[in-house]
Amino acid sequence: MWAKRCMAVARKADDQAAFSCIVGRAGILALVLAVGGAGCSRSPVAPPPALKLDLVDHAALMQRVRGHAGKVVVLDCWSTSCPPCIREFPGLVRLAAAHPQAVACLSLSFDYEGIGSPEEAAERVRGFLGSVGAAGIENLMSREEADAMYRRLELDSVPAVYVWRQDGSLARRFDDDDAKRRLGRPFTYADVEAEVQACLGR
Repeated sequence: MWAKRCMAVARKADDQAAFSCIVGRAGILALVLAVGGAGCSRSPVAPPPALKLDLVDHAALMQRVRGHAGKVVVLDCWSTSCPPCIREFPGLVRLAAAHPQAVACLSLSFDYEGIGSPEEAAERVRGFLGSVGAAGIENLMSREEADAMYRRLELDSVPAVYVWRQDGSLARRFDDDDAKRRLGRPFTYADVEAEVQACLGR
């Protein structure tokens, strides 16, 4: 009986010691987490910008371009029905990411062809822009039918990319005619980037 009681007391002591050890370790861990958490708190990650698409006529388009005075302005004219436009468009997104302060990147969709309403055409344009991560650039769509915008820009077809210098003067218009005459091949965003670098004096 005495031996059993001694063993029970010993077990109880061991249990209390183990419990104290566990509680002690838990307390230390809680303290470390509290102190460490306070010192290592992270700033909340900003959500990506929401994609915006504005409908413009020619006058509003040129007002947007002039509104970026002091920056190099790049305007990509395109359409979802134009395979070369779709292929090259991600180059505009990369260009904007590479020069967030010095270059204003705008896109102008020619998807509205006078059938239905511009808002109907805007849905597929938004879908494409979202798929290439274009929320960080200034996205526009012609609310005039495509042929009218072509005439006002003196443009035959898309793709076309305009590059304006910081003072608002036109540095280069990349289109099929210019590419055939100067390059002997279709233009790419490597050509646009080279023009931008020249405008930036780099």
